[in-house]
Amino acid sequence: MPHVNVKHFPAPLTEEQASELVASITEAVTRAFGCDEGVVSIALEPVDPQAWQEQVYAPEIVERKELLRKIPNY
Repeated sequence: MPHVNVKHFPAPLTEEQASELVASITEAVTRAFGCDEGVVSIALEPVDPQAWQEQVYAPEIVERKELLRKIPNY
């Protein structure tokens, strides 16, 4: 049921780091929504810094600001 898509600049995460991140997000989501971890899906989506404005910032931050629960400081 809950789906989390983490868009980020490409980063050299090890498999262990990625697994720890996914586990932490899963724990927070299941606690907040009171759901089983089996219904949670999580994507880690690297986005080229040169494409960030067009692919992420404008459509997801500026145009959907009413959905943001944390606003970036830049």
